[in-house]
Amino acid sequence: MQIDILTTVILPFSLFLIMFGMGLSLKITDFRAVLKFPKAVGLGLIAQMLMLPSIAFVVAIVFKLPTELAVGLMIIALAPGGATSNMFSYLFKGDVALSITLTAIVGLIAPFSIPLVVAFSMNYFGDGTASFQMPIIKTITQLLLITVIPVILGMVVLKFWPVISSKIEKVLKWLSMVFMFVIIALITIKNWDKMGQFYADVGLATLVLNLIVLTLGFYSAKWFSLTRKQSITIGFEVGIQNGTLAMVVAGTLIGNPTMMIPAITYGLMMFVTGTIFGWVVTQKDQIQVPAVKVE
Repeated sequence: MQIDILTTVILPFSLFLIMFGMGLSLKITDFRAVLKFPKAVGLGLIAQMLMLPSIAFVVAIVFKLPTELAVGLMIIALAPGGATSNMFSYLFKGDVALSITLTAIVGLIAPFSIPLVVAFSMNYFGDGTASFQMPIIKTITQLLLITVIPVILGMVVLKFWPVISSKIEKVLKWLSMVFMFVIIALITIKNWDKMGQFYADVGLATLVLNLIVLTLGFYSAKWFSLTRKQSITIGFEVGIQNGTLAMVVAGTLIGNPTMMIPAITYGLMMFVTGTIFGWVVTQKDQIQVPAVKVE
């Protein structure tokens, strides 16, 4: 894989639009959801910020992934859910308000957590011969510019021009999923002769990671007596990642297209596994989650 206009221009621009679209659906009051259901938000943040990267770290070790693929796996694990996870929660009757809240909070934390954990991963998985590096301060600044700033701009548009915001948001909500599909499709087509090798190298690892976190996300919420809707949402927030952001970090900010491979394989598989997961957990006669009121 080579660095080209796709990774230097199209990916960052697409991510900017996706995050802007997310901002168009956010109000300051949405963050008060933390006060409404702190247990659900707290558990969701722990699952996504601690459990997911930890499991990805173990998977990378168990599968003995090469340095670049191991770091790439950590990058996709550190990405927030994004509009795609919100859409899955909506389609499969999860708690959409909780989904948006978790996505927004993790999205604000990600510009700081991704550079730090990725720098650690490069050091841990590196063999001393790798030529890539991640300047932490510069990367944090770049991530803030292409993730947090567009979200804030979207929120400003929503506050002062709500009618216009509503129209744009409806379009960008669906376009965010289309962007990811198109980007992955373009990368797949361009590297068609190598896709078999990509899946041979990291496909099983990303599949195992995805299945584990979807399942643990859902059942951890169930074990802590969250409602069925909240359990479904936490499963999706942990299992459905913002592949576009992961590819921007790997291909654009770090400048290492090989690190994009886990995001590509994960991004393709999560739509299939996410759909199956959603169908299974919405079958009331198969899985019952106690609807307990959370203080």
